[in-house]
Amino acid sequence: MRYRRSDIPGATYFFTVSLADRKSQLLVEHVDLLRSAIRQVKQSNPFDVIAMVVMPDHLHAIWRLPEGDANFPLRWSLIKAAFSRALPKVEIVPDSRRKKRERGIWQRRYWEHQIRDDDDLEKHVAYIHFNPVKHGYVEKAADWPYSSIHREIMLGNLDAGWAFLEDVNIAE
Repeated sequence: MRYRRSDIPGATYFFTVSLADRKSQLLVEHVDLLRSAIRQVKQSNPFDVIAMVVMPDHLHAIWRLPEGDANFPLRWSLIKAAFSRALPKVEIVPDSRRKKRERGIWQRRYWEHQIRDDDDLEKHVAYIHFNPVKHGYVEKAADWPYSSIHREIMLGNLDAGWAFLEDVNIAE
């Protein structure tokens, strides 16, 4: 089956990538392995991470691809594979996944959205940074350790108090 995906070279994309087990804490338990996998893939297949948040069972990211390059599916495949290979083999793998040489760690599909303009980018970055608050992990976005919000605060682009639980218009 071929999926309809945007393939605009040099575009900016929002992604949601999830684990197969939505009750898992794997991504935050092994966040260093995930970061290493991303760095490894960026060396051979460059892209810019505009914003990112790693949650226990899923992640959201905004990437800007290089001019002339639209191959984000390859990058996600390589990241998922590198992360999965770095983990100890403790999970039970269903036959359907074993036949496809998959470990069953990740959902096969992911959500992608091509960012249309600056307003769309701003809304998706805010969504990413607010996600830990939305899911109830923290009351203030800056309290979540696995978020690019810390880079934005350090650069002076956001205040450390941005996005408290009471900031309901961000969550809508």
